[in-house]
Amino acid sequence: MVNIADKEYELLTDYILKNYGIKLGNQKKSLVVGRLQNVLLQKNFSSFSEYYDYVVSDKTGDAVAALVDKITTNHTFFMREPGHFYYFRDNVLPYLASTIKNKDLRIWSAGCSTGEEAYTLAMIMQDYFGTEKPLWDTRVLATDISSKVLETAKKGEYRNKDIEAIPLHWRTNYFTKIDNEKSVIADKIKNEVIFRSFNLMNSSFPFKKKFHVIFCRNVMIYFDAQTKKELVGRFYDFMEPGGFLFIGHSESLNREETRLKYVMPAVYRKE
Repeated sequence: MVNIADKEYELLTDYILKNYGIKLGNQKKSLVVGRLQNVLLQKNFSSFSEYYDYVVSDKTGDAVAALVDKITTNHTFFMREPGHFYYFRDNVLPYLASTIKNKDLRIWSAGCSTGEEAYTLAMIMQDYFGTEKPLWDTRVLATDISSKVLETAKKGEYRNKDIEAIPLHWRTNYFTKIDNEKSVIADKIKNEVIFRSFNLMNSSFPFKKKFHVIFCRNVMIYFDAQTKKELVGRFYDFMEPGGFLFIGHSESLNREETRLKYVMPAVYRKE
């Protein structure tokens, strides 16, 4: 096992914080070291200093992509924090459907992980708009910094036991069974989600149009207060008036610092 010196850990965690906004304290040291051991062994590195130099000097981006995949926890599932999806279905969609005249509904799943959140939103909208769905552009932009989870998300394949809890008509109409172990998202839902690699720490967002709804749940728990404040400010700037921001229930915004209005736990709105 390759041990990590305090200075090496500080170098690595400072680099991750600066470039990806993820704050890794000393309590995470054993976790980080454990997850990176195989990488060091495979590359024949004898120290974390060698590994750090390799990451920062690699021009292909593969090394840092692998690092991000190792240190991020991409745990999610269908209908996670279901109250958000019910509120989206029962309150947000009726409001937006009545106010958006050009039928261009823009939704962003930021930190989409393996795709369950984005696909859930697409299925809800398919149900909501029904026969009028072809008249609307409701494609969901789904982004993450991890190339590994994005590949999984694009495939749209999930274990049958992981979709048991979702509504029966979703399993029937929006999934195709592959075998006794797996099912795949139907093309009419898969085509409604656009997966892209994106780092939320980018100082400027490249989007040409603003969003009506942004889901960024259980992502900012890794960020320090200043990073979170700046990110929420960028979200605000890229939201349409009347738009909604959904964050995780384990997260909160300082109401004195944010321009967003509190709606309900973990839901905020741009007035």
